[in-house]
Amino acid sequence: MSGMKILCVEDQAEDMAILTAALEGIGYEVMPASNGGQAIDLFTKQAIDGVLLEDNLPGATGTTLRTKLKEIHPDIPVLLFAGVDRQTKFMLRFFDAYLRNTERVEDGLADLEI
Repeated sequence: MSGMKILCVEDQAEDMAILTAALEGIGYEVMPASNGGQAIDLFTKQAIDGVLLEDNLPGATGTTLRTKLKEIHPDIPVLLFAGVDRQTKFMLRFFDAYLRNTERVEDGLADLEI
């Protein structure tokens, strides 16, 4: 996993700090973005290996941002994290994987095969 770059999209600073520490702790390099515009900017300018995407962002949903990211680089996996619950089956049609708030980050990233 060492050297792989993850775009982490989370609007809450505290949650971003936790995600960054968790990802860096298992060997990933983290490119943080707090909104969809920052995420798209980084996604187009950096060599990204995978995306960890919060579903509930201000001004854009995870599905909307995922569509834009996949238009740019369709082969880069996107992992949605949120309490998906009843929408899980629907969400899995659009995302490469998803992570419930109660799961560990490394478990969700393992599903991406990156």
